[in-house]
Amino acid sequence: MKKNLIILLVSLMILSVALTGCGGGKANEGEEKLRIAIVYSTGGLGDKSFNDSAHRGLLRAEKELGVEIDWVEPRDSAEDADYLRGYAAEGFDLVIAVGFQMADSLKTVAQEYPDINFAIIDSVVELPNVASLVFAEHEGSFLAGALAALVTESNIIGFIGGIQFPLIERFEGGFIAGAKHINPDIQVLSQYARSFGDPATGKEIALAQIDAGADVIYHASGGTGGGLFEAAMERGIYAIGVDSNQNFLAPGYGIASMLKRVDVAVFETIRALTEGEFKGGQSVMFDLAIDGVGLTDLVNIDIDEQAAKDSGDITEAQLNAIKEMKQRVTAQHADKINEIRAGIINGTIKVPDWMTEGRPE
Repeated sequence: MKKNLIILLVSLMILSVALTGCGGGKANEGEEKLRIAIVYSTGGLGDKSFNDSAHRGLLRAEKELGVEIDWVEPRDSAEDADYLRGYAAEGFDLVIAVGFQMADSLKTVAQEYPDINFAIIDSVVELPNVASLVFAEHEGSFLAGALAALVTESNIIGFIGGIQFPLIERFEGGFIAGAKHINPDIQVLSQYARSFGDPATGKEIALAQIDAGADVIYHASGGTGGGLFEAAMERGIYAIGVDSNQNFLAPGYGIASMLKRVDVAVFETIRALTEGEFKGGQSVMFDLAIDGVGLTDLVNIDIDEQAAKDSGDITEAQLNAIKEMKQRVTAQHADKINEIRAGIINGTIKVPDWMTEGRPE
């Protein structure tokens, strides 16, 4: 009896050790997961634009690739270098900087930590451990400008920029060129808000442009663009969003958004790292040819607009307003926009790039 009890106790101890060993194995697997960190641009999450798009890519990587993630939302750009340096010092496998304003900070930190992989969105940092993820914003903005020129009734349209910088001027230049491709005599009003997080100023600029006759306005201003959508609904004009699908921010008045697939860039960069294919020292251009930029669907309700309704951000009536607007306003121009898109891709339509060519005087 005692002998059997001893055998049983020994067996239980062996089983316990075996189970502990299995648990330890899982913990080690967890410790071996790649760790990815993102430092977001000032304005943070909730901008329904640039940062939110990057965040979608990060969350997708966590879900589909099994990486561990962390992120931070600086209150001021002066904090960027400290956050980048903190993640590097902790030994993260990849640290991603969101936005051209972080270029100098990233360059400094990447030189301090040559064994850490870094990536930056919207700028080029020529270091062997930095991947630069850039977009053909001028190509997507050309389509936005063409659409604005096709839709306007006043032949006056507007552009609102965030901080005036060559990258944002790339949006402006493409937009103006696209509009003039349709109507060389169209008038384009342009103004910069000097901020990516000031919707009040965005609204003030939009209202001034509306008072000057603009009936379609495009923005490349991050969170500042929220003011444009308010003005569009109040005054009954059309708005074109940027980076993410922002059409539901002004249901029935947001006629399109210039998509900049930051989420795809983030996800693909992380995927490359997980597969041992991350290549620092190179720039990757996300252009029209690979759907790195483009316009939202001009004919049908798309997944983002439906998701906005499903999550309660908009009502069924507002979703119907978007659907009705597409049928009444933009669907008739879809073929023309597709034709222009094909022309840009095959090179028959040349799109100016104010970022590399400079702003015309």
